[in-house]
Amino acid sequence: MGSPRAAIAALTGVSALYMTLVVFGNVTDYETNHAFVRHVLAMDTTFGSPNTSWRAITSPALVTAAYVLIIAWEAVTALVLLAALVTWLRRREETARQLSSTGWVMQALLFGGGFIAIGGEWFVMWQSKDWNGLAAAFQNFVIAGLGLVLLHSTSPRRG
Repeated sequence: MGSPRAAIAALTGVSALYMTLVVFGNVTDYETNHAFVRHVLAMDTTFGSPNTSWRAITSPALVTAAYVLIIAWEAVTALVLLAALVTWLRRREETARQLSSTGWVMQALLFGGGFIAIGGEWFVMWQSKDWNGLAAAFQNFVIAGLGLVLLHSTSPRRG
């Protein structure tokens, strides 16, 4: 496991496993993270400034739609990363690189764009002591970023 190819395949596998477990948890324990999304969008545990509170979303239908879209994005990300892992194992490096890159970009968009930028800043999740997922989002963003850097800083084998 000393080659860059093996390291990338291993990190792809870990990311695929993680995203698969996230989806499994969100489906089998739906209400726990649904409550998380509901509180973040409602902004009901933030400082309550009228300058930001107008952004709150409290419609049950919109909250459920947002949560279902999050789970769907996570599921597609998991499937792309699983496909990448299988492709690495089959030694189809060009396709494996494309799939790993796509999966990690999807993971970075979800955790960086969705949870850190939108949840953290637009819905000021950072103000909540009870419903603040920024640390977990950051670690996932870093893992995806590390995978992308490793992937794109190594040359694919030629010949």
